[in-house]
Amino acid sequence: MATRIQGYYAILDVTGSSYDEAALLASARELLAARPCCLQLRAKQLPLVDFCRLGHALRILCTQAEVPFCINDRLDVALAVSADIIHLGQGDLPLGEARRVLAATPAGEMLIGVSTHNLEQAKEAQAGGADYLGFGPVFPTATKTDADPAVGLSPLEKVAAAVSLPIVAIGGITLENVEAVARAGAAAAAAIAAVERAPDRAAAGRAIARVFGG
Repeated sequence: MATRIQGYYAILDVTGSSYDEAALLASARELLAARPCCLQLRAKQLPLVDFCRLGHALRILCTQAEVPFCINDRLDVALAVSADIIHLGQGDLPLGEARRVLAATPAGEMLIGVSTHNLEQAKEAQAGGADYLGFGPVFPTATKTDADPAVGLSPLEKVAAAVSLPIVAIGGITLENVEAVARAGAAAAAAIAAVERAPDRAAAGRAIARVFGG
């Protein structure tokens, strides 16, 4: 399916080393109802076998919803579940290595997103062949315990002016500040806590998408 990184970038964030599959799939359906530009599975502490099992279940839901599916960090899991996108952090498999692995597989068209926290990293990721950038945390966030310090809107503006890739802003983004994020040059926003705590998650996701014309 065609993938355009714009609007609401949904993240299903699994914390801890175990999970309630029925509850997570129900949450995923709510996020997918917002028609996000993709759904990313982030599960940093799950055992590999559980990560793959959950990934396969979400792959089915994303295919049914016609929403691209993204795996965070683990290229092996992304390949195993036939994800559309792999998203890599600064401490994950290097971008060049991921490109070489994908080039040797039938999944060579898988998109690669790269998390960046400053202008230098953003330029390096673009030069290395990333398809889009994650940038942040823009504002302070409690969703990620090992998050880098918040960078603010000014660095986001500078990165948006310096690169031609779509930028997904992340970190402390809410329905109240997302318009400022869009004005700063982001193409999409990942608002995990703001959507999770909303009375209607699908409506919250659609509200974010509308800010970006998505």
